[in-house]
Amino acid sequence: MTFPHGRAIAERAAALGVTVEALSGDRLSLDLPDDPRRAYAAAKTTLAVVVAPPSKRRLQPIAPSADWRVDLAEGCPAHCSYCYLAGSLKGSPITRVYANLDEILDGLPSYLGQGQITSRNRDRMDEGTTFEASCYTDPLALEPITGSLSTAIGWFGRWDAPVQLRFTSKFADVGPLLDIDHQRRTRMRASINPRMFARFEGGTSPVADRLAALRRMAMAGYPVGLTIAPIIAAAGWQQAYTELLADAGAALRDVPDLDLTIELITHRFTAGSKAVLDSWYPGSALDMGAANRVTKRTKFGTEKQVYDSATMRALRTFFEAEIASALPSARILYWT
Repeated sequence: MTFPHGRAIAERAAALGVTVEALSGDRLSLDLPDDPRRAYAAAKTTLAVVVAPPSKRRLQPIAPSADWRVDLAEGCPAHCSYCYLAGSLKGSPITRVYANLDEILDGLPSYLGQGQITSRNRDRMDEGTTFEASCYTDPLALEPITGSLSTAIGWFGRWDAPVQLRFTSKFADVGPLLDIDHQRRTRMRASINPRMFARFEGGTSPVADRLAALRRMAMAGYPVGLTIAPIIAAAGWQQAYTELLADAGAALRDVPDLDLTIELITHRFTAGSKAVLDSWYPGSALDMGAANRVTKRTKFGTEKQVYDSATMRALRTFFEAEIASALPSARILYWT
């Protein structure tokens, strides 16, 4: 492999006892069985180290999170039965990580000041030009093998400009990140849900561990955040989210110079993602029925199922009041 970062990933994987197979090109073909669940399981246990082509290195806006989406990988080892990637990534859910990380990072300065979400937004200009690394993956989940997140954080720390790398995670092993000279140019967010809904997040760290990891990052000087997603309006949601916000408040209460943001994302799905998720998780109790749902057309011309206006209004009113009480220093970045 011609890229040093890719070689390092392969060496790290081999050192961990992972079977490493060298391919002649970036095309990976698995002998997938006809059973969708077995095919899913085979793909989920496969990680491919590939080269991001120029088309992947041309950044796209990623509203409402950040100015630009920067992919360190595509795919995720977790097993969330509401998975956002189910309707976004084509083909089997193999995780692909990029060997040419240096090329990806070296292309970022040309986007400085060019975004619309934070760069030129009066309410969020203090964040600088923002780059979201968690659109198509959970980079912390892959960090033990890839080291890509640590490399990116260090790179942003050396970039003397008004910029911010952003990532969100359902995992908790932040130890390798704590001593990086980040210069407060990376914001980690913990993706959290109450216990009654975190049961839909298979293979992830317990929510209490995610909050403890967020505290460790904040104590190491990182700006931090909470991604509360997907917000699920099932029976008992008010009490469940009240307790979750209280737990978050307790975890962060005495952090000095706390810089805390919150992103609120309600549960939604498309017909295509529902079909994929039903095939992957046929026994899931996650409600994807028609009750309290309406159809919304996206800017791309597709349709998704979202909560109706009464439900959305009740959810938003609740979260704004509870956050003000449990996390009074937090800034809500957006609601969707």
